[in-house]
Amino acid sequence: MSEEILDEQLVVRAQQGDKRAFDLLVRKYQFRIVQLVERLVGEADALDVAQETFIKAYRALNGFRGQSQFYTWLYRIGINTAKNHLVARNRRPASQDIDVSDAELFGHTDHMSDAETPERVALSDEIKHKIMETIAKLPADLRQAITLRELEGLSYEEIAEVMDCPIGTVRSRIFRAREAIDAVINPLLQST
Repeated sequence: MSEEILDEQLVVRAQQGDKRAFDLLVRKYQFRIVQLVERLVGEADALDVAQETFIKAYRALNGFRGQSQFYTWLYRIGINTAKNHLVARNRRPASQDIDVSDAELFGHTDHMSDAETPERVALSDEIKHKIMETIAKLPADLRQAITLRELEGLSYEEIAEVMDCPIGTVRSRIFRAREAIDAVINPLLQST
């Protein structure tokens, strides 16, 4: 049984009042939602925002018609909840978006997989810092698009749905975010 079919069945059962079905959906997606909102609001507030995401999802569940995958719908709720949280707190998103292992997702694995020399470790730390710094400085729409694509692994279509914009806009945002990251990272990589 595919994941989508299982989700659909759980959603239908939850819509009919089966709280255990919704609990299974929460257990299935809680880690991914916590990771997603943590990148946007920071570690200290991530659990609260994730919990609020699931509460909002539960309250809105009867409005879910299955026109998208459940987790895409849930991600949209998570992102909107995180945005609302930041507005309420009048804060900027956290800068701890990526760790060193995630840097591989940006296509620089050949440079980072060499021998673990002190120079390579220092370079990896510098790259990590620069990527985090660059992503934190991106406008919210670019930061969101690159996070959903590179860290969450969503397709362009899913990102368009989550961000409620055309696919062309998603492609443009991801391209611009990658350009910004490459502009910072390429000089570091060329110096090795």
